[in-house]
Amino acid sequence: MSDHIGDSANAGPPEEWAQPPLELTLRAILLGLLLSVVMGAANVYVGLKAGMTVSASIPAAVMAMLVFRFFFRHSSILEANQVQTCASAGESLAAGIIFTMPALILIGHWESFNFWVVTMVAFCGGLLGILFMIPMRKVFVVDNEELPYPEGVACAAVLEAGDTEHPDHSAAASLIAGGILGLLFKVGGGLLGLLRDTLETATATGGRIFYFGGDLSPMLVAVGFIVRLNVAVLIFIGGALGWLLGIPLYGGAVSMAEAAADSGQAFDPVDGAYQIWSTQIRYVGVGAMVMGGISSLVSVRAGLMAAVSHLAESMRSNAAPDKSTARDIPTGLILVLGTMCVLILAILNYRFTQGVQITLLTTVVMVVMGFFFTAVASYIVGLVGNSNSPVSGMTITAVLVSGGMLWLVGYSGMEAMVATLGVAAVVCCVACTAGDVCNDLKTGSLVGAAPFRQQMMQVAGVSVASLVMAPVLTLLHENTPGGIGGEQLSAPQANLFASLARGFSGETELPWGMIGLGIMLGLLILVIDTLLRVSGSRFRAHLMPIAVGMYLPFGLATPILIGGLISHLYSRRAAAENHDRLLHRGVLFSSGVIAGEALTAVGLAGLAALGIKSLDLGLPGLVVTGLSIAVAIGIVGSFLYFCKPRASE
Repeated sequence: MSDHIGDSANAGPPEEWAQPPLELTLRAILLGLLLSVVMGAANVYVGLKAGMTVSASIPAAVMAMLVFRFFFRHSSILEANQVQTCASAGESLAAGIIFTMPALILIGHWESFNFWVVTMVAFCGGLLGILFMIPMRKVFVVDNEELPYPEGVACAAVLEAGDTEHPDHSAAASLIAGGILGLLFKVGGGLLGLLRDTLETATATGGRIFYFGGDLSPMLVAVGFIVRLNVAVLIFIGGALGWLLGIPLYGGAVSMAEAAADSGQAFDPVDGAYQIWSTQIRYVGVGAMVMGGISSLVSVRAGLMAAVSHLAESMRSNAAPDKSTARDIPTGLILVLGTMCVLILAILNYRFTQGVQITLLTTVVMVVMGFFFTAVASYIVGLVGNSNSPVSGMTITAVLVSGGMLWLVGYSGMEAMVATLGVAAVVCCVACTAGDVCNDLKTGSLVGAAPFRQQMMQVAGVSVASLVMAPVLTLLHENTPGGIGGEQLSAPQANLFASLARGFSGETELPWGMIGLGIMLGLLILVIDTLLRVSGSRFRAHLMPIAVGMYLPFGLATPILIGGLISHLYSRRAAAENHDRLLHRGVLFSSGVIAGEALTAVGLAGLAALGIKSLDLGLPGLVVTGLSIAVAIGIVGSFLYFCKPRASE
């Protein structure tokens, strides 16, 4: 008897009496909403400058674990998971907005960003992405064992590694060090004028222009480290194809020099290189992106049909699952919220176009394509991760389909351009948010989270982040030299979509020959990638990063490659399954760099709005160039030091 009593005492209370782990708490909600705003604002800048965003899931998860361990006695892995779920919603929504809405500025429809229009497009597009994804959760997350979900699994591993009684001070140090580096760099260059934005040179020889350069930005090195060598190399290859090969082959230096002489100006080969790229070569990248979008659609056709079948089944069945880990937002609520979003978007469409027929057409197109690309984005995120999802290709497809349909039924001019870009904006927000939801739900399934709670946190994150999109865009556009579309904030995707919209509306003539060349080049790259896959090669020639590299200024590709090389340096001798662990410290440092530089840029734009535009010290050009070279070396050295795995790793 005594033995029995003793065993019972040691065993503790029965399982049914145990306190369930904390999950959706007030502190988790507040921290998640704060990080959603912060990550959203930071990625607005990153996307406008670099043409891509990086996933916020892992850094947000680490920040949540650190906050909870340092400031609260009791917390759980599920709370941290809810925080990263909410925070990543802001990042994904930023991508959807910045790739599309600035195009309305670039085509001349807006002079400044309309707060309510941007906010409602962001909110409704993001919410539809969540709602469309919910019925597909079982298909893509629960039942699909073929999708590896690299970022979702990595985030779960980070959460589980941090679920200890002792806070990881080194993780906090890495994040803080990265943030300080990003802040100091941006203050030195953007506020004090001590640094150049780009180190570049070009020469004209034999009627051809030869160019090379690189942006001076630790944020871009950080992006390269996070996306790793394969993707970084592909972006560089794309840049090399466009800038190092395409521009010299195109020629035109003689005619540009003669035109400059006729106008009484000296010919600058750097300006000539940018002119050839912007008017001709970048459209080869457009063609390649189109082919990439088409190939993405073909690859997910089976998953799409399975998702549609499951949606129909869930609508016929009213049975609620027994476990909290199997429950979603109810189908009835999905229909109500979805209908509300569609009505709001229809009203916005009518406000833009002032026509009933075009409103009905564009609304139907955006809903159908939004649902379609939810499946596409979910599948691709499961395959290659959220950071590598070719959202640009999906949005291009939306632009081509909607623009082509409007052209066929006789719409043209500003009306057609605005309608086309409206469809693109909603579809892009849907695809970005849906991919993020899918990734977060995979993380949640691995740590035992309740899907419906994650979905509610996604809704909360989208709701709050949508309110800051327009103010941040306005700050950057009005207080950055050249504004959005200028040298510092090139907004490559928005420029692309603006150009396509102009072409379909008859406003401008697109260089269809270059686009056709890009389509053929895309086909060739797809063949090469297929051969690499069949041969079992670890290196893959994914089309979309190469196409993006061709479409971006070459200066961005160089630091991204450096970041990828550094990540490879520290992981090259380890098995692939150990790379996430070895590079964890570097990912945290890189995330801090991105957040530090991006948020400082937004802060400097705020200072400019208050009249403090620059404290330029007026140093001679050679001194600024020398400082820039020294800082570039220092940036590389900082990454080599702070990203090096510890001996225990």
